[in-house]
Amino acid sequence: MAAEVGEKAPDFELNNQHGEPVKLSSYIGKKPVVLVFYPLSFSGTCTGELCELRDNISIFESADTELLAISVDSKYTQKIFADQEGYKFQVLADFWPHGGVAKQYGVFMEEAGIAKRGTFLIDKEGVIQAKFVNGPGEARDLGSYKEALAAL
Repeated sequence: MAAEVGEKAPDFELNNQHGEPVKLSSYIGKKPVVLVFYPLSFSGTCTGELCELRDNISIFESADTELLAISVDSKYTQKIFADQEGYKFQVLADFWPHGGVAKQYGVFMEEAGIAKRGTFLIDKEGVIQAKFVNGPGEARDLGSYKEALAAL
């Protein structure tokens, strides 16, 4: 079942690259959240996309929005990946149950065991305000993020 615009975002708790638990509902009433599901750490397109977000983090900061990147990799992989690439945003491990959160959002590809490139903009009340999903190898456009953030 896919999470859709206008619906309450499915809550979850995952560990970030530092092994700290991050719960989506902890942001309710505080700030909007952008969830960025990506297939795999260290892959070319994924690294390029997240580096573009790193290099343009000001668009999220100026909108007072929390950016959370999520893949099925372990927290250990996420730590090395985030450190190597200099990511200041949280990189979450949807490792076990494997892809459980990606499944809740309807972006898990069972046959490949990875998430599609799914992006969800969740407002302060926990409602999905924007969603865009790209297939494997199809990078997201930074303009889509800007457009979604402007709608807040």
